Amino acid sequence: MNNSIPITSALDEETARAEVYGLLAALYYAPPSSELMAQLRVAVTEAPAAGGFLEEPWRDVVAAARELDDAAITAEYNALFGGVGKPEVYLFGSHYLSGFLNEKPLAALRSDLAVLGLGRDDTMPETEDHVAYLCEVMRYLIAGDDVEVANLTQQQKFFTTHLQPWVTRMCDDIAAHPKARFYATLSAFTRAFVGVEAQGFDMLA
Repeated sequence: MNNSIPITSALDEETARAEVYGLLAALYYAPPSSELMAQLRVAVTEAPAAGGFLEEPWRDVVAAARELDDAAITAEYNALFGGVGKPEVYLFGSHYLSGFLNEKPLAALRSDLAVLGLGRDDTMPETEDHVAYLCEVMRYLIAGDDVEVANLTQQQKFFTTHLQPWVTRMCDDIAAHPKARFYATLSAFTRAFVGVEAQGFDMLA
């Protein structure tokens, strides 16, 4: 990850979008590595244009990363999303869309992934509706080499079907949790980024 990603990328906008999705996938999938946290702590926090919509929430993420050490962020991740049995906060779309895990929304997602030629890695214990997996799919649909799959039409369809309907509710749950500090800032950034994505896709309609 370039230190200037995601907000101040000198690269083209599509590359920056893909890197944001990749970063979100890494941060939501597991407690972040020491290497990733080190990159976050030295990340640039000013947007290329003053007043950029994502600048303030991104600055808050970086500030929280600098304030908390790796052990504290790992402990927070485990307190919010880990543990045996029911987690404090769910990261799965099926939970928000149907009230249960492994329900019809997951089946619909798997069908759409098959059409895209994508599937779950057998080494991944989580189901495909985990927010990190969905962010990784979006990253692929933006940055992938296969233009039949990696294009704006597929991005819009996947985002509006499998992320937009529920991810802001997940962000609300994280932000409201008393143990959330770093992830409270990440949820605010996620909400802002999803809002920008939704506006962009609405312009394609």
